[in-house]
Amino acid sequence: MSEVIKNRYEFVVLFDVENGNPNGDPDAGNMPRIDPESGLGLVTDVCIKRKIRNYIETVKEEEKGYKIYIKEDAPLNRSDREACKELGVEESDDKKVTEALKKLKKNDPNVDLKLRDYMCENFYDIRTFGAVMTTFVKAALNCGQVRGPVQIGFARSIDPIISQEVTITRVAITTEKDAENKSTEMGRKCIVPYGLYRVEGYISANLARKVTGFSEDDLELLWDAIINMFENDHSAARGKMAVRELIVFKHSKELGDCPAYKLFDAVEVSKKEDVEYPRKYQDYKVCVHEETIPDSVEVKRMI
Repeated sequence: MSEVIKNRYEFVVLFDVENGNPNGDPDAGNMPRIDPESGLGLVTDVCIKRKIRNYIETVKEEEKGYKIYIKEDAPLNRSDREACKELGVEESDDKKVTEALKKLKKNDPNVDLKLRDYMCENFYDIRTFGAVMTTFVKAALNCGQVRGPVQIGFARSIDPIISQEVTITRVAITTEKDAENKSTEMGRKCIVPYGLYRVEGYISANLARKVTGFSEDDLELLWDAIINMFENDHSAARGKMAVRELIVFKHSKELGDCPAYKLFDAVEVSKKEDVEYPRKYQDYKVCVHEETIPDSVEVKRMI
């Protein structure tokens, strides 16, 4: 494992969707998420982190130090027990595990740090995003909540989006009884004809050093995951999605050189003057006003 990062970072990601649903809203019949007041499209931070986790899992395939804590069909307490076994707690029942951890805490006041360090060393997403580990919270251990150095906000579209409902038909009938009366079945899907989204993120070198040990290698893997997060995640429902820009701001020191908002404000995304209804990335112009950024902050356009 390489050295823990020593510089603070902020970053801006631009990604687009064409004829797809980037993030369905369960409260609205799985239609694309929309800010009801502005009409701007939304994609949750949870959705974006899921793409990053999936990419890491695909690339690393359970390699030591790069397991994924939050994933499909994997109860969280199963992963928690891995750390417990390292400390000699072999119980399989949750209540007994909790009791054993409480007893262990009385004999070893550093058990919290040992558990936290094990989880951070072995699970990439805990080392990156942090986690709430329920098994340890129930045992009243301070390591139950880990605040990760990488934090990502909601993505918001540059312009208002239109959520279009498309009716589809299927020639395969569900039951033989239905087949006596009809030859097709109806369905629907919701799409966004086109939308360009912007998401902003933060990386704290201070938290990396004090808490999770997020390293330079982890950082390079994160950039790779962000750039490629849609490349192995294509589906008919999501249409065509791609990351178009990854703009990274690297500070010269651990606590940073200027407020994050000044760096985010330096990235201007707007429609070209002759475009009324954008339908492709080339309908936009992206400008980074580097003259407003302190000289001590390095700007990198990774794509």
